Amino acid sequence: MESSSHHYKKQNWYERSKPFIVVTFLQFGFAGMDVLSKAAMNKGMSNYVLVVYRHIVAFIVIAPFAVFLDKKVRPRMTFSIFIKIVALSILEPVFDQNLYFLGMKYTTATFAAAMANMLPAITFLMACILRLEKIKIKTIRSMAKVVGTLATLSGAMVMTLLKGPILELFGRHGSHNHNLQHNGDEITQHAIKGFVMITIGCFSWACFVILQTITLEAYPAELSLTAWICILGAAEGAAVAMIMERGNPSVWYLKWDMKLLAVVYSGIVCSGLAYYMQGLVLKTRGPVFVTAFNPLCMVIVAIMGSLILAEQLFLGRLIGAIIIVLGLYLVVWGKSKDYTPPSNEPVLPDKQIPEEANTKKEHCDHKLTAISNLRAGITTLEEQA
Repeated sequence: MESSSHHYKKQNWYERSKPFIVVTFLQFGFAGMDVLSKAAMNKGMSNYVLVVYRHIVAFIVIAPFAVFLDKKVRPRMTFSIFIKIVALSILEPVFDQNLYFLGMKYTTATFAAAMANMLPAITFLMACILRLEKIKIKTIRSMAKVVGTLATLSGAMVMTLLKGPILELFGRHGSHNHNLQHNGDEITQHAIKGFVMITIGCFSWACFVILQTITLEAYPAELSLTAWICILGAAEGAAVAMIMERGNPSVWYLKWDMKLLAVVYSGIVCSGLAYYMQGLVLKTRGPVFVTAFNPLCMVIVAIMGSLILAEQLFLGRLIGAIIIVLGLYLVVWGKSKDYTPPSNEPVLPDKQIPEEANTKKEHCDHKLTAISNLRAGITTLEEQA
């Protein structure tokens, strides 16, 4: 019985850990996308074209799985569901991604990832307004979520406004990124433009996450929903790209270089897998839990950006990162207290003991009855003989 109890505890721990593992994987995936996309745009790739191609790649990868694996769970498409999917495809693939990449063009990958840390605060606020998130100020867990959200937002502001001395990460001497080789006024203007674009993108992303949560209740087929978002996002993004890049057809051409790698990677990992895995976690843990892990992406990008893109890492940004991580832990702790395990968990071993005892008793009774019948039969045969 001890081994059985250990098995159930291990299984329960695994079930509780899965959402944390999934969202951590997603943040590593998003960090890789930030660095590769920035490198591709540094080589002249259009952010509008990047968005279109990545969703075409994501649709090609996800659609076959959606057709076969969602066959039993995919509900009938209704007009209401279709309108929600259209809204989803506009909010994230078109609005958020184009604004995010434009903001990154004006600044750096590290700055963009840092500004994206406003997402948990925005999502938390919107979830409270829409009553998807319950707040009881007198409870410790609600206070933890509020304080953690404010700390995350404050840390993002510190990273943006406070620079300080340049840090030499892993013994590398920080070299100026070519986007920062301008005077102070231009740097400030670019930072403001990037801030505004990424902030608007965060609002779109928060709306997307909340609407995805609502849509999954009426259309509980994660793979099919992902495929729909990708193909509609590609079509809508293509219309935007044709307008913004009109008279410049060369931006649509791809070669075997960083641009193609950015398209394939971001399409498979950050559009295909991310939408699907995010949908799975949203159904059990809600939108605030998913977005609370976003600060991890910033930390990873700060390291990779310094090593690969030779971006400068300032002491102020490191201090902001520490504040953000502390806020992250507070939010996640508060959310973990809200989580209620599913009702279909296996029966505990102590409840199984009486049932197993009854089964053994019945089995023994059957054996005794059979032996008694056998002895009676032998006695009868002896008397007849």
